[in-house]
Amino acid sequence: MTVTATARPTSTGHPGYTQTLPCTARSVVPARSLVRIALETWGLERLADTGALVVTELVSNSVTHTSAYSIRVTVSRPGETFVRIAVADNSKTIPTLRTTTGDHHETGRGLAIVDALTWRWGTDLLPRGKRVWGDLKCEVGE
Repeated sequence: MTVTATARPTSTGHPGYTQTLPCTARSVVPARSLVRIALETWGLERLADTGALVVTELVSNSVTHTSAYSIRVTVSRPGETFVRIAVADNSKTIPTLRTTTGDHHETGRGLAIVDALTWRWGTDLLPRGKRVWGDLKCEVGE
């Protein structure tokens, strides 16, 4: 499978970045790379580690909870004050934020991490699945 990243202009004048990847754990690496490249291009290097962790959790959730063949990772800047990191898959199941207690739970913390690291997050239903996204705040003029 050939994997390509595409840059597209957005209404803010910043290009958006998108990449279709196989729905496997190995796709975390190129997804993180896409996020880092987009943030560095926009001069938002300080958000790179947070953005990489957010996309890791979103990709991992798709891999774990869907039977999708592929996922679509998008990094966009729909407003001057935030960056959106999103992962779309073919499942219509809406993810829910779980609460875990104790240190013995090794799974189920993905959305809690996304919730803690992002300004806001959500899910959009699509004709053929859903898109789960998280927004990172950035300063005006960055």
